[in-house]
Amino acid sequence: MPEKQTLTRDGTDGRAVHDVGGLDFGPIDHDEHDLALWEKRVDAMQRLLASPAKGVFTVDAMRRTIEDYGEQQYDATTYYEKWIRALRNLCLEQGVFTADELEAKLDEARKAFETEGRAVAEGIVPADVARDGSQ
Repeated sequence: MPEKQTLTRDGTDGRAVHDVGGLDFGPIDHDEHDLALWEKRVDAMQRLLASPAKGVFTVDAMRRTIEDYGEQQYDATTYYEKWIRALRNLCLEQGVFTADELEAKLDEARKAFETEGRAVAEGIVPADVARDGSQ
């Protein structure tokens, strides 16, 4: 397992990036909302991969991965964006699939979306795990 490398938040006297309790991030939206389909799928993937039956990784590994994000990365991503990025990184880290396999599947999905006339996001979000599985 990679060594924990939690970064500190600027101007907080050593607070970890994910430790935002009491900091001013504006008003909190307390309204309930329905999850988007992709968010439901992320939740399902996390439950499956961290389940005792699969045991690909633990919830603690998921937390470690999210807590290791840099300040800009942490602040710029939503809750489920953090989760999907962590799932991807943990699957790469654990050898569930390789970076090349992932890129091939993403290219396949992009082409299918374009063929169907669906919107395709520009660019990629780089993995936080090197091609050889190291960080």
